[in-house]
Amino acid sequence: MTPTVLAPSVLKPEPSRRRTKLTDPAVGVWLAAAVVIVLGWLIVTLDGGSFFARANLTTILSNCVALGLVAVGQSAVILTGSLDLSVAYLISLGTLVAAETMQDGSVVTGILAVLALSIAVGLANGLIVTGLKVNAFIATLGTAFILRGWIEDNYTGPAGQVPSSFRHLGYDRIGPIPVSIFLLAAVAAAAWFLTRRTRLGHHMYATGGDEHAARLSGVRTRRTVIIAHIICSLCVGAAALFLASRLGAGAPWAGTEARYDLESIAAVVLGGTALAGGRGGVAGTLGGVLILAVLDSVFNQLSVDPFFKNVVRGVVIVAAVALYARRGRRSA
Repeated sequence: MTPTVLAPSVLKPEPSRRRTKLTDPAVGVWLAAAVVIVLGWLIVTLDGGSFFARANLTTILSNCVALGLVAVGQSAVILTGSLDLSVAYLISLGTLVAAETMQDGSVVTGILAVLALSIAVGLANGLIVTGLKVNAFIATLGTAFILRGWIEDNYTGPAGQVPSSFRHLGYDRIGPIPVSIFLLAAVAAAAWFLTRRTRLGHHMYATGGDEHAARLSGVRTRRTVIIAHIICSLCVGAAALFLASRLGAGAPWAGTEARYDLESIAAVVLGGTALAGGRGGVAGTLGGVLILAVLDSVFNQLSVDPFFKNVVRGVVIVAAVALYARRGRRSA
């Protein structure tokens, strides 16, 4: 009787799984975030400040919410190999729509109006990219200019007013933890489940990894990209509602002043998601958001010059991308 020979992968599956987990970019990003927090605490303490003061922790978490919501949406669209540069102006218009609608109607009406606007913009972006075959960079940049033109033609300053009941979203907290962080957690959890545990999520990775091969395998790549753009815009709409609750009114500069378009892409890339698509995820993106928020907090406490602040942030992003690229070459 011939003895059965087991393949090495069957004999020793566990080490392979461990290596996969340890080389996952999300793990490295969160380890890097921990290092940044420790270094930030040391630097601020040596300067005479208090990094772990309750007010500072609340500020860091609050800053994570808006950027985190946009970055989670940006992750979904980047995973498919696409991109969205219209997010900053969509946030601005979303705050205006929310404030004006809530002033004349109800909170629910305002929320539904912003979500409807978000779906429309996401659908338009997706159709332009997939139907007209326009590069995502150009397509979403064009959408951004359209939204900018509408805002500049109809608004010269803040407009509308958010009811005090809705402002609890932006200002209430449990201890040092703002309640808005639970909104980010819920959206991130939903996005993680969608991308990691559903057929649509597998199709998003497949489309970003190799669109031609995915199409030959039966994946409806056009529909996948369109849905990804809609998901991204819905996350942006959630960020617009949060900022409206913080500001108390709609602001034409709400999205552009904080540069949420470039900041969200930076957080996604810093979190280990490849701009070419097909690799990365929401978990790493949240780590990237935390790193950027902690760096901003440290720079503000040290009163660092804005120019130097941008230089450091740029160096961190470039170094992270270079490290991911080096790891990718080794694993190839």
